[in-house]
Amino acid sequence: MKENPVTMALLLDFYGDTLTEKQRDYFEQYHCSDLSLSEISLNEGITRQGVRDVITRTEAILQDMESRLGLVAKHGRTVEIRDKLLRAAREIYETNGRSYNNTIIRQRAEEILMLAQALDGEE
Repeated sequence: MKENPVTMALLLDFYGDTLTEKQRDYFEQYHCSDLSLSEISLNEGITRQGVRDVITRTEAILQDMESRLGLVAKHGRTVEIRDKLLRAAREIYETNGRSYNNTIIRQRAEEILMLAQALDGEE
Protein backbone atom coordinates (compact mmCIF):
# COMPACT_ATOMS: atom_id res chain seq x y z
CA MET A 1 0.00 0.00 0.00
CA LYS A 2 1.29 3.46 -0.91
CA GLU A 3 2.34 5.86 1.80
CA ASN A 4 0.66 9.24 2.14
CA PRO A 5 1.46 11.06 -1.13
CA VAL A 6 1.91 14.44 0.58
CA THR A 7 4.39 12.95 3.04
CA MET A 8 6.27 11.20 0.24
CA ALA A 9 6.41 14.43 -1.79
CA LEU A 10 7.75 16.34 1.22
CA LEU A 11 10.38 13.68 1.88
CA LEU A 12 11.43 13.92 -1.76
CA ASP A 13 11.52 17.74 -1.62
CA PHE A 14 13.69 17.79 1.48
CA TYR A 15 15.99 14.83 0.85
CA GLY A 16 15.69 14.08 -2.88
CA ASP A 17 19.11 15.50 -3.65
CA THR A 18 20.68 12.64 -1.68
CA LEU A 19 19.21 10.02 -4.05
CA THR A 20 20.64 8.62 -7.22
CA GLU A 21 19.00 9.67 -10.46
CA LYS A 22 17.40 6.21 -10.82
CA GLN A 23 16.06 6.21 -7.26
CA ARG A 24 14.58 9.66 -7.68
CA ASP A 25 13.10 8.85 -11.09
CA TYR A 26 11.38 5.61 -9.98
CA PHE A 27 10.18 7.23 -6.77
CA GLU A 28 8.69 10.20 -8.66
CA GLN A 29 7.00 7.94 -11.20
CA TYR A 30 5.47 5.84 -8.44
CA HIS A 31 4.54 8.44 -5.82
CA CYS A 32 4.16 11.66 -7.81
CA SER A 33 2.98 10.48 -11.22
CA ASP A 34 0.98 7.61 -9.67
CA LEU A 35 2.28 4.99 -12.10
CA SER A 36 2.02 1.34 -11.11
CA LEU A 37 5.06 -0.87 -10.62
CA SER A 38 4.15 -2.64 -13.87
CA GLU A 39 3.96 0.62 -15.81
CA ILE A 40 7.34 1.75 -14.47
CA SER A 41 8.91 -1.63 -15.28
CA LEU A 42 7.65 -1.36 -18.86
CA ASN A 43 8.96 2.23 -19.15
CA GLU A 44 12.35 1.33 -17.70
CA GLY A 45 12.83 -2.12 -19.21
CA ILE A 46 13.35 -3.93 -15.90
CA THR A 47 11.27 -6.35 -13.87
CA ARG A 48 8.40 -5.25 -11.67
CA GLN A 49 10.29 -6.69 -8.70
CA GLY A 50 13.35 -4.65 -9.62
CA VAL A 51 11.27 -1.48 -9.60
CA ARG A 52 9.68 -2.46 -6.29
CA ASP A 53 13.10 -3.07 -4.73
CA VAL A 54 14.40 0.35 -5.82
CA ILE A 55 11.29 2.14 -4.55
CA THR A 56 11.31 0.24 -1.25
CA ARG A 57 14.99 1.06 -0.67
CA THR A 58 14.39 4.67 -1.64
CA GLU A 59 11.48 5.00 0.80
CA ALA A 60 13.69 3.53 3.54
CA ILE A 61 16.49 5.98 2.73
CA LEU A 62 14.14 8.97 2.83
CA GLN A 63 12.45 7.82 6.03
CA ASP A 64 15.83 7.22 7.65
CA MET A 65 16.94 10.73 6.68
CA GLU A 66 13.78 12.14 8.23
CA SER A 67 14.24 10.13 11.43
CA ARG A 68 17.79 11.47 11.73
CA LEU A 69 17.23 15.08 10.68
CA GLY A 70 13.51 15.71 11.20
CA LEU A 71 13.28 18.45 8.58
CA VAL A 72 9.79 17.49 7.37
CA ALA A 73 8.47 17.45 10.94
CA LYS A 74 10.14 20.79 11.66
CA HIS A 75 8.62 22.21 8.48
CA GLY A 76 5.17 21.05 9.63
CA ARG A 77 5.61 22.69 13.03
CA THR A 78 6.85 25.91 11.40
CA VAL A 79 3.82 26.06 9.11
CA GLU A 80 1.49 25.43 12.05
CA ILE A 81 3.13 28.16 14.16
CA ARG A 82 3.12 30.58 11.22
CA ASP A 83 -0.60 30.01 10.68
CA LYS A 84 -1.34 30.62 14.35
CA LEU A 85 0.73 33.81 14.31
CA LEU A 86 -1.11 35.05 11.22
CA ARG A 87 -4.52 34.38 12.77
CA ALA A 88 -3.58 36.03 16.08
CA ALA A 89 -2.03 39.09 14.41
CA ARG A 90 -5.08 39.56 12.16
CA GLU A 91 -7.38 39.26 15.16
CA ILE A 92 -5.34 41.84 17.11
CA TYR A 93 -5.28 44.17 14.09
CA GLU A 94 -9.05 43.91 13.53
CA THR A 95 -9.94 44.21 17.22
CA ASN A 96 -7.70 47.23 17.57
CA GLY A 97 -9.31 48.85 14.52
CA ARG A 98 -12.84 48.27 15.85
CA SER A 99 -12.29 49.14 19.51
CA TYR A 100 -9.09 51.00 20.26
CA ASN A 101 -7.50 52.40 17.12
CA ASN A 102 -4.13 52.44 18.87
CA THR A 103 -1.31 53.26 16.44
CA ILE A 104 1.32 51.22 18.32
CA ILE A 105 -0.90 48.12 18.47
CA ARG A 106 -1.67 48.47 14.74
CA GLN A 107 2.03 48.81 13.89
CA ARG A 108 3.01 45.80 16.02
CA ALA A 109 0.21 43.67 14.53
CA GLU A 110 1.38 44.64 11.02
CA GLU A 111 4.96 43.77 11.97
CA ILE A 112 3.91 40.35 13.26
CA LEU A 113 1.92 39.75 10.06
CA MET A 114 4.91 40.66 7.89
CA LEU A 115 7.28 38.46 9.89
CA ALA A 116 4.90 35.47 9.82
CA GLN A 117 4.42 35.89 6.07
CA ALA A 118 8.19 36.08 5.62
CA LEU A 119 8.44 32.54 7.00
CA ASP A 120 7.09 31.32 3.67
CA GLY A 121 10.24 32.55 1.96
CA GLU A 122 12.55 30.73 4.36
CA GLU A 123 11.01 27.24 4.04
